[in-house]
Amino acid sequence: MKTIGVIGAGQMGAGITQVSAQAGYAVLLSDVDLARAEAGKAGIAKSLQRLVDREKIDEAARDAALARITPVQGSASFADADLVIEAATEKEEIKRAIFADVGKVLRADAILASNTSSIPITRMAQASPDPARFIGIHFFNPVPVMGLIEVIPGLATSKATVEKVSAFCDSLKKEIVYAEDEPGFVVNRILLPMINEAVFVLGQGTANIQDIDKGCRIGLNHPMGPLELADFVGLDTCLDIVKVLYNTTGDSKYRPAPLLVKYVEAGWLGRKTGRGFYDYAGPVPVPTR
Repeated sequence: MKTIGVIGAGQMGAGITQVSAQAGYAVLLSDVDLARAEAGKAGIAKSLQRLVDREKIDEAARDAALARITPVQGSASFADADLVIEAATEKEEIKRAIFADVGKVLRADAILASNTSSIPITRMAQASPDPARFIGIHFFNPVPVMGLIEVIPGLATSKATVEKVSAFCDSLKKEIVYAEDEPGFVVNRILLPMINEAVFVLGQGTANIQDIDKGCRIGLNHPMGPLELADFVGLDTCLDIVKVLYNTTGDSKYRPAPLLVKYVEAGWLGRKTGRGFYDYAGPVPVPTR
């Protein structure tokens, strides 16, 4: 592989673009318009500069990585891509529309992948031009820091596709976990029920935000408490994943916590909106309740 296409210039798409460019790939970065794609590259430039400031990379490596990133507009730009990775919002209808659109220009040997964190790959593959060349590549946030990628073949994904994607992930110097195409795959199948249960514990008054997070940080030796982590991920994203687990399996144990639904309805989505389970308005985050 030489050229990677990334659809979505937000936090995840920008992270995927950065690590791919640093690994030597030419990257085509797109979003709903060229301005957002260019803003995504500008954010990557700041991220790379921080690495220079911390003496993790030198200025030549920064400049070389940035030179490999080209902001683009529209699916036609991906006609020469070897691998196109969708990193849009966790909404299946949006992802399927993207697959159908980019599938019109995708080369006959190119691979189409989704960075979905929970939606079944086999189901989404039906919107792709060739399910044999469709696969899940789930990066973790923040992509440049997190050392894991989940690779999820669909029912029709070919062995050749898995091998090529595995080689790509290896080239990024990430560890790989292979998962069967089940809702939530491995990590989120375990993580999101824990976050959801922490919100149930909060909503039922068993403990407050600080004590829930302190209990998990110290008692479970986790680097972040579940409510703090939910704010970092985004409460809307957490709710979307829990809904996928619940709606796909029909298992009541995945029922979304009512308080999580209420926070999302209030627009309290976590760090990205300045308020979630914690209020980020001041120098130090404080619990909202």
